[in-house]
Amino acid sequence: MNQMSPAHPPAPVATGRTLTAPLGFTVPQDEKPVFHSSALTGGAPKIFFQIEEIPVALNDMRPIAGELELDRHGFKLLQDETAVDDLYDDDAVTTTYYAEVIELVKQAVGATHVAIFDHTRRSDSGAGAKNKDGNRGPAARVHVDYTAASGPKRGNDALGAGQVEEILAKGGRVVQINVWRPITGPVQRAPLALADAQSIAPDALLATDQVFPDRVGEIYQLAHQPGQRWYWAPEMARDEVLLIKGWDTKDGVAKYTPHGAFQIPDQDPAAPPRESIEVRTFAVIEG
Repeated sequence: MNQMSPAHPPAPVATGRTLTAPLGFTVPQDEKPVFHSSALTGGAPKIFFQIEEIPVALNDMRPIAGELELDRHGFKLLQDETAVDDLYDDDAVTTTYYAEVIELVKQAVGATHVAIFDHTRRSDSGAGAKNKDGNRGPAARVHVDYTAASGPKRGNDALGAGQVEEILAKGGRVVQINVWRPITGPVQRAPLALADAQSIAPDALLATDQVFPDRVGEIYQLAHQPGQRWYWAPEMARDEVLLIKGWDTKDGVAKYTPHGAFQIPDQDPAAPPRESIEVRTFAVIEG
């Protein structure tokens, strides 16, 4: 699996706000976990494994935002304005916003080519946020979008059949990165928690089948272990983004970044719902 070992030196400790909140972890079991996706159920995912809510300390990442590295921590917080006024407008998203995301990811990782293959909106409004394949709420279970098996498969889907292997044969590298942005801000409910990838042991990543109407994908759910370090960005604004690494062909760096939504303790139920959009990309870095 080659996830960066949690024995590496610890990341800087944030000096800003720290809170304790429960995250949704998966209980390890003998059988491979499986769930039916929202695209299959038409509503909430149907889970066939046990989830446990465990309180964890969440550190404010803002004081160390400049020190965060995708290859070390697995995520990065950036200031990035968008020219798109309405991020619910699919035409504007797939043209103007996609072009912005491509340039952002190119600059962030030094990529020569970036392929976008998906975007998803989420809201904790109750009804969820509208997408072409149905409404979506926040993903409350801590997870990683791709695995050692599904990363290259999805990469070839996005880049072209056999392209991942061809890029590697030429000494290149392929990285899967999600770009997460609030549609409205500041985020006051159901923000995103992110694990420092250095603190995640490989055996905490649980390969899980995700069943769609036409295929079966694979993601990692996360088992809780002592020593895992967690961060969040309080009150993210619309002109901020989180880059989240989901898979990487390079060894010796952060490959998988667990993340999931959480409830802020004593959050105001009358506060505006969290609305967000995430764009999934594969970045090609030439050797």
